[in-house]
Amino acid sequence: MSQNVIVLIGRILLSIIFITSGFEKLTDPSGTAGMITNAGWPAATALAYLAGLFELVAGLAILVGFQTRIASYLLAAFCLVTAFVFHSGAINVPDFPPAANGLLTLFNQIMMMKNVTIAGAFLVLAGFGPGSLSLDARAGTAATA
Repeated sequence: MSQNVIVLIGRILLSIIFITSGFEKLTDPSGTAGMITNAGWPAATALAYLAGLFELVAGLAILVGFQTRIASYLLAAFCLVTAFVFHSGAINVPDFPPAANGLLTLFNQIMMMKNVTIAGAFLVLAGFGPGSLSLDARAGTAATA
């Protein structure tokens, strides 16, 4: 299998989580708005919609390979911010058993590491480009590092 096909498959796999998550935030922002509120940020519903729009548009850009480096850098930063703002630290739900809170904390740590890992993948994509099977390559802006 050629490297360009592998990069295309990688872009598809990286984009899926952002396209679906962005769509979900745009159609039902309440869960995200709750997390934003719990983090102490203002205008939670507006930020949830903005996050959803960003994830959807950036995810589609990665999927088709349009402005891939810019989208990759932005998504890497987004992943790191969400990792450290929303997924670091212990979870303590009042009236939950300690074991349940421990399990939620473990899941939260996994989510943090997932975001950090995805940020790394986006930095690789930004560094090496989207491959020849991309809109960037058709426009002549997909030069490799």
